[in-house]
Amino acid sequence: MAVFTVYEPPLRAGQRENDPARFAFVRDGFYWSAFFFAVLWMLWHRLWLALLGYFVVVVAVSLAIRAAGAPGAAAAFIALLLAILVGIEASTLRRWKLQRRGWIYLGVVVADDRDLAERRFFDAWVAAPSGAAWTAEPAAATTPLPPAAAPAVRPASARQGDVLGLFPEPGGRS
Repeated sequence: MAVFTVYEPPLRAGQRENDPARFAFVRDGFYWSAFFFAVLWMLWHRLWLALLGYFVVVVAVSLAIRAAGAPGAAAAFIALLLAILVGIEASTLRRWKLQRRGWIYLGVVVADDRDLAERRFFDAWVAAPSGAAWTAEPAAATTPLPPAAAPAVRPASARQGDVLGLFPEPGGRS
């Protein structure tokens, strides 16, 4: 199952409400396309600042490798690590761009694919009472927490100094 974050675009001039077709569903996870083709992936998604930062990092790392006189295998290993980092953080870069441009975070949807995520989101969105904003937070998260319960009583064997694991009890003998 994949996790998708949902973003609503800012209103355009003269609009009262957004077109649901413009909502963005960003899948969280590793992006193989960003791993193999980082520059093209960033260009495709119009991540100009991320691309600029990527070029700065690549140039700085290559200059540092040359200055250190490291072998070519070290440079290839560092390039592989950088590609893995881009693949892992690709969804974060997309979310950062959307938030920077004023898109509104609406919530999280868990689904097998994007089509099912859209369907689940819009089903919940339409089912929300009119005038109420759809929220991704569960109802339990908005209710106050119950008062803290009394501390649990430890079994007699644990109170007698028996240690379970590698670390002794606080205040006990070591």
